[in-house]
Amino acid sequence: MYAALGRWCFRNPWRVLAAWLGIAMAAGLIAGAVGASYGAALATPDSESDRAADVLETHFGSVGSNIGGTIVIKAASGVHDPAVRSAMSELLATVAAIDEVTVSSPYDRSGRQQIAQQGPNAGQIAFADIQMSRSFNVNNAGALGEQIIELIDESGLRDMPGVEVEMGGSWLAGQEPPETEAIGLAFAVFVLIAAVGSVVAMGVTVGTALIGVGIGALTITILSNVVTVPDIAPTLGVMIGLGVGIDYALIILNRFREWLHHGFEPLDAVGAALDSAGRSVVFAGATVVVSLLGLLLIGLPFVAGMGLSAAITVTIVMAGSMTLLPAMLGLFGERMATTKVRGIVAASLIALALLGFGLGIRPLLAAIPVAIAVAMLVAGAFGGTGNPLRRNLRRREPKALRDTAWYRLSRVVQGRPWLFALGGTAVLLLLAAPALGLRLGFSDEGNYPPETTTRKAYELVAEGFGPGANGPLFIVAEVSGPADLGALNGLSGALNQTDGITFASPALPSSDGGAALIRVQPSTGPQDVATETLVHTLRDSVIPASMDGTGVDALVGGAVAFRIDFSDYLAGRMLIFFAAVLGASFLLLMAVFRSVVVPLKAVIMNMLSIGASYGVLVAVFQWGWFGNVLGIEPAPIEPFIPMMLFAVLFGLSMDYEVFLLSRMKEEYERTGDPVNSVADGLAATARVITAAAAIMVVVFGSFVLEDERVVKLFGMGLATAIAIDATLVRMLIVPSTMELLGARNWWLPAWLDRIIPNLRIEGELPGVDRLEASEGAD
Repeated sequence: MYAALGRWCFRNPWRVLAAWLGIAMAAGLIAGAVGASYGAALATPDSESDRAADVLETHFGSVGSNIGGTIVIKAASGVHDPAVRSAMSELLATVAAIDEVTVSSPYDRSGRQQIAQQGPNAGQIAFADIQMSRSFNVNNAGALGEQIIELIDESGLRDMPGVEVEMGGSWLAGQEPPETEAIGLAFAVFVLIAAVGSVVAMGVTVGTALIGVGIGALTITILSNVVTVPDIAPTLGVMIGLGVGIDYALIILNRFREWLHHGFEPLDAVGAALDSAGRSVVFAGATVVVSLLGLLLIGLPFVAGMGLSAAITVTIVMAGSMTLLPAMLGLFGERMATTKVRGIVAASLIALALLGFGLGIRPLLAAIPVAIAVAMLVAGAFGGTGNPLRRNLRRREPKALRDTAWYRLSRVVQGRPWLFALGGTAVLLLLAAPALGLRLGFSDEGNYPPETTTRKAYELVAEGFGPGANGPLFIVAEVSGPADLGALNGLSGALNQTDGITFASPALPSSDGGAALIRVQPSTGPQDVATETLVHTLRDSVIPASMDGTGVDALVGGAVAFRIDFSDYLAGRMLIFFAAVLGASFLLLMAVFRSVVVPLKAVIMNMLSIGASYGVLVAVFQWGWFGNVLGIEPAPIEPFIPMMLFAVLFGLSMDYEVFLLSRMKEEYERTGDPVNSVADGLAATARVITAAAAIMVVVFGSFVLEDERVVKLFGMGLATAIAIDATLVRMLIVPSTMELLGARNWWLPAWLDRIIPNLRIEGELPGVDRLEASEGAD
């Protein structure tokens, strides 16, 4: 089936290309018609904060949505200065007139607590709460934020001497599309040219990945109108799609070149490449997709939307590698194997332009028209065959497998297996050690870049009211009469005597009289561990003790409580998810390699490499190591990050695992030599694994330059794990452990051999002597 698919695509390139372009156009038209509707609201089934939100929404309107922000003002002359008050009141009235938006003004009768009362800023700092209904999605909120900024500019407040006005809240901040992935693409240009030996082949590899990623992004946009899709999902889709798209295409292309070297005709080489490397790609891609779809079982729309979006993108780029890439091989033919000087010059200029785009150096974009001129005009118009730009570059002849540096490296490792096995494992354990201190939670707006209005608003509120004012708690209860209201006022008194609380308001009845609300300001910020402890203390001891016997069910809600419940919910299911993915992967690998030992080692090594990635994330993002260099403030790790990273990384590491071990197993079955089969397998695959990993490390790592913290987290986590997996694990620990165990690597009990199915990754290609495979290079 795989071979037949590859041959058909090779013979019908225009049909395949037209189909993919047609899909892209259709997706673009549909996405343009329906638009995006990203959501980021957190909901935890049956949690106390979720029940509190329902009560708040029923009796207090948008207060229960947990979707909002603030407008913060600081006036040296005081917020009650007539000119300041008039302009600010007019601004807030205009915002309040917007549909489904509620404004709590500091100038309202109940707004006294929204004006700083103590300290040097007393009377000088005030804030207004902006609440939106639950019908708002991220796009609506971002558009509202832009509208509010325009209204602030038009109000004239910023023109007044000594007046500063800022807008706070992550919902209103919006999100800028990423640009730094262009840095990874610039690097990929040169790595791919070195790996595949052709500018055209490089262009085909990158182009195949970009088409798949583009369709994936459009599909996510369409999907956001059907299910809950977080606003971060498109960025993650681009990040993961680019990495795996280039990776999968490179593996297939490399295998295609190998079969050409064996004397296959191009048509047969394409079929053989898909019947060998293509199987590995489908297996690895399916592993990623299944792991990501496993997130749907967590039961949270926010997490399910991220998993589904990433799974769709991976599926599309995998399909592109299996169909569009063979078609491009048929379309470009022999040009895939040649490179002219003009191609290198043009590719270098395009890489320079991509680098400029990613780093925000716009003048470097001028390299694009220069590249076109070099490729199409200068090289073709002058000098005929004597034009040096039209000269073909001489290709370096590949070395015999056992003459490569990779073969020699494997023999060195195999010569001291205990040293490399124990040393490599010790390094992994050392890197993973900080993960023992992993704390799940959400970072607050204090982690935004210092120049943003969101960060400035956060700091102004903290300056005037204390850090806890940025994350108030709402204690709400339904009431049926004055006795219930009195019980809640008694609770308010108890709260004001509780450590960790700056103040608690009296019980404020709703307009319909059916509920009452106590606003609580912690003494610590939203992301502080003390605030999390306070929420649990209120629920476990303070509220039960105060409300015992009253019949009033007081619930702790608000955005901070929402996030704590969300984190606790995911933490309780994380190990179950990990165990399910590890167990399924072990069974799949056992069926593929007909061994118990190899899949067990693979699972352990993958856990260690992913654990090392977690350790690096904790050290950098939670502890703040190198924070000044990377623009990072210490904060807890977002609770969905470990699961998403685990799902993606386990599938990607399986890709390298299958690619490397299948070649070792192939050599072992052919020769029966457990020693040289390891070295030959490593030498045959090391170059493409290293090239693919290097590209993914830079593509993922480039996202660390983005401003958004979650994007930085994903980028560094993925880049770190891939770098560790492709070097320390695949090049040192795997060959050393294979040497130590020898033929026992392939042990499988006879009774188990009869039970499990035979999932063969490498296709049957009789009559091909693979010993002299020469895809490796020094």
